[in-house]
Amino acid sequence: MTSTPPFAGGCLCGAIRYEISAPPYDPHYCHCRSCQKAAGAPAIAGAFIARTEFRIIRGKPRYFRSSAVAERGFCKDCGTYLIYRPLIAQWSNWMIITIACLDHPEELSPRRHYGSESRIPWFDPQGEPPHEKYEDNFIDILSDGSPDERKAILERFGAP
Repeated sequence: MTSTPPFAGGCLCGAIRYEISAPPYDPHYCHCRSCQKAAGAPAIAGAFIARTEFRIIRGKPRYFRSSAVAERGFCKDCGTYLIYRPLIAQWSNWMIITIACLDHPEELSPRRHYGSESRIPWFDPQGEPPHEKYEDNFIDILSDGSPDERKAILERFGAP
């Protein structure tokens, strides 16, 4: 990361905010089925941090024991998946944060893939599929725009 500590992040609704006092390390994609299901996505982008460097500054995550060896922290209000925390003693000094929940996720690019045996074949983050940008105020137009504006955007993305 290019920023200097503390690094900050949080959930979608803002109920949970955290700081990290040292740069996250080993940024990666995880393709395991557990991460896919927790995120509702083909992979998560995560990075390791020392537990001693992590501090919740607002709110409190709810934890779900997702396996015999780990639990995941979510926002109880908006459902944002924030934290992967091992439960076994040998791994008790680290945890993983989801990169996209950082305030500046663009500063931390994944550099490796874990759990590739579960990679969904159509998801290839190293490939070069076409990229499309959303219009300015995309969400505002879909929620409050005129019927013609909403229709134009939805048609562009294949909606009838």
